[in-house]
Amino acid sequence: MEIRNTAKRPVKVPLPGGKRLFLGIGGTGQIMPKAADHPPVKKLIDAGEIEITDIGHAGVEQSGGQESSIKSSSARGGGRASRKSGDR
Repeated sequence: MEIRNTAKRPVKVPLPGGKRLFLGIGGTGQIMPKAADHPPVKKLIDAGEIEITDIGHAGVEQSGGQESSIKSSSARGGGRASRKSGDR
């Protein structure tokens, strides 16, 4: 899930597990879907300080991007195989 700061000031978004997401003016960030149900996050959404810009699409895009990067790195021969080893 992607969220965006709609307030005219930086916002600290309290997340589950004692973590915080700092969003600058007009800044965006990604949170887990279960974090959107966290009461302090809901309070910021209801107050209009942050908004959820896309729901459920971030995970699909990320997995597609990771697969393509893995394919391209293996096509170049990898990184460890080209390292020289042994005593120097």
